[in-house]
Formats: sequence, C-alpha cells, structure tokens
Amino acid sequence: MEKLEVVDSHHHLWDLALGWHDWLVGDPKPFLLGDYTALRRNYLPEDYRTDAFGVDVLATVHVEAECIRSRALDETRWLHEQHASCGMPQAVVAHAWLHDPRLDEQLAAQAQFPLLRGLRSKPIIAQDPHASRPQGAGSLTDPNWLAGMRLLAARDWSWDLRVPFWHLEEAAMIVEKVPELSVVLNHTGLPWDRSEAGLDQWRKGMRALARLPKVFCKISELGLMHQAWTIESNRRVVQEAVEIFGPERCMFASNFPVASLRVAYRAQLLGISNMLTHLNESERRDIFVNNAISFYRIKSFCKPDQRH
Repeated sequence: MEKLEVVDSHHHLWDLALGWHDWLVGDPKPFLLGDYTALRRNYLPEDYRTDAFGVDVLATVHVEAECIRSRALDETRWLHEQHASCGMPQAVVAHAWLHDPRLDEQLAAQAQFPLLRGLRSKPIIAQDPHASRPQGAGSLTDPNWLAGMRLLAARDWSWDLRVPFWHLEEAAMIVEKVPELSVVLNHTGLPWDRSEAGLDQWRKGMRALARLPKVFCKISELGLMHQAWTIESNRRVVQEAVEIFGPERCMFASNFPVASLRVAYRAQLLGISNMLTHLNESERRDIFVNNAISFYRIKSFCKPDQRH
C-alpha cells in the first residue's frame, strides 16, 4: 500500500463536555455538507489518529472549530494542553473578529501561546452567487476589517481566508490592500457549483487571488452537499487549483473530521495524490509537506510512536 508522509494544514478537535460548541450540541444549523449528525460527538487526538491510520502524519495545524466566540482564548489554551499531552497539533490558527475594536488586545492575549500562527475570521457572506453582497460590520467592505488585517500583518501572523467561490474576486481586492499579510485560502476556494459557468466564476476568483504573491491555497474540502466524493469528480478542480497557484503555494489539508462526511482520511489523501501524479516528486513533496511547514513556521513534529 502507498504510504504518504503529510503535514495536515487544517483539521479540528473538540471536546463537547467543555460546552464550547453550540453548533454541535444545540439545534442543527445550515451546513456546507448538509446533515452533520455524524460530527456531533467528541473529536480528540486519538480520534484523529484512528481516522488517519495508515498515513504518516508528521505534523498538524488546528484551525478554530467554531467554538463560542467568547471562548476563543480558552480553545487556544486547551489545544496547547492537547499538544503537551498528546503531541498534536504543532500549530494553531485561532479565532478573533478582524473588525473588533478590541482586536489588538485579543491578539496580545493569544500571543502568549507559542503555537499560535494566525487567525481564521470568516467575513459575512452572501448566501448564493446571485444575492447582493453584504455591507457594513463584518463584511469584506468594512474598513475595520481591513484595519484588522493590518494588525495581523504587523505581528507576522497569517489569515486563513474562508469564503465560497462567489466572493473570491472581492476577497482578492481586499487582500491586495495589505500586501505584507500572508493569506491562505481555505478549501480550494469552495467550488460548490461544478457547472461550466460556476467553474468559470471560481477560476476567475482563484486567478485574482493567485496574482498576489503571499496568498496560498489549501487543497481541501472537495465535498459537495448532494454528490459523492470521487477522484474523477474532483480531479479537474484540484489540478486547476494547483496550476493556478503553482505547487509552491498549495498545501494538503484534511479538514477532518468534517470531510469524513464524504470521504475517509486515507482515501482522500490517496485520491488527491492520484490527481497530482503529473507533478514531479519535489512538487508533490512541497504540497504534502514542505509548504505547510514553511507557511505555519512549524518547529516540532509528531513523535514516531504517535504516527501511523
């Protein structure tokens, strides 16, 4: 069996006993993959390792898991406890609202934790490609949002950008105003509409972001609400994303456990590997290992006995 070494640049952990994840214990919310009942359970390092069995995971990056926003600092503290006791994650992407007037204070509090590398702060989005674009507080047009991006850049922290494909061009216009900020686009730009028209809009947005040299792309979360996850249905999107950004600015991410609603960990990894067989060994190593280490400045790795 093929066994790949990977650095997983995007996954989540949670302990529901802490009471920090209303979306997992309260009334179900609208979700990108539809029914997410299977996620409404604890997901701890041992669960991740069970899912990743057969994959040599060298290091992982934890991205904020939609905990109650007032507990963002507690989530970071808890993740450092997981790192100390379980050997993962090796880097943390926390949450704080970029438009919050107290953002600098919140960044200072997060900075006390050595694994902290950046933020994921999701702007308000339109619900579909044809809806009017949001304005005001929390939108990409909010001047306070731009100010928050500059505060991130001043700390040399990164921003995990997560918007669906119909906001990619708009996001590129904002990111261009803070050229010193390192940005990584989540989930391959969420190309949910695989029609020719939908892919054309996605492609334009991807190219707009790729023109900015400090923007990277996570090859992740290819799942669709009403469609099975297959190599052939996703091959075109993955190959085009890597062609647009270049292998030197793409990185593998599992998005587990969310992606498990459509595909097993190893099947996803080997599927993406299959889609990238046209690349040389060095380019593949960059996507699966090196780029995440460099982008997130990973300094420690999972111990050999903590890998599978």
